[in-house]
Amino acid sequence: MEYREIVSVTGLSGLYQLLSTKSDGAIVRNVSDKTTKFISARQHNVTPLESIEVYTVADNVRLHNVFQNMQEHEAAVPVIDHKSASKAAISAYFKTVFPEFDEDRVYVSDMKKMLKWYELLKSNDLLHFEVATHTEGADEESTAENAGVEESEAKKNEEPAAEAEDAEVKAPKKTAKKKKEGE
Repeated sequence: MEYREIVSVTGLSGLYQLLSTKSDGAIVRNVSDKTTKFISARQHNVTPLESIEVYTVADNVRLHNVFQNMQEHEAAVPVIDHKSASKAAISAYFKTVFPEFDEDRVYVSDMKKMLKWYELLKSNDLLHFEVATHTEGADEESTAENAGVEESEAKKNEEPAAEAEDAEVKAPKKTAKKKKEGE
């Protein structure tokens, strides 16, 4: 399972692996119990974890950066239980682990959800894998984007000549003969 396949589904708790998309919904597999189901696009929104950002006092950060900080600080500050901890305890934990959070825009309910997702990824041994995969994928994407820009600029210079050649080569379209009414 790759990090880009892990999604959150509105109205459903937990995390899911996106298996397939359709025009009217998606097929997902629950990360924790491995059950597969179809979710309707009319009732649910699917959000990849790699696209989720968290508000900070400076620039927004990707969710995997928050998970990485939680993992790094786990020895010094143990992860708290999102079910039994008070709002003040959860807020204090995040101030310790990720002090750049914007307290006005990141709610305790968001923090609870991040704790739940972190615990779920960790219990399914996906935490280490997803951070490494996402980082490598970002480097490959940026290299591919740079190559794509250079390639598209080269194509722009070649396109007018290619279009002129195509115009000369194309033959006129043939039209079918009309049938007579009696035939």
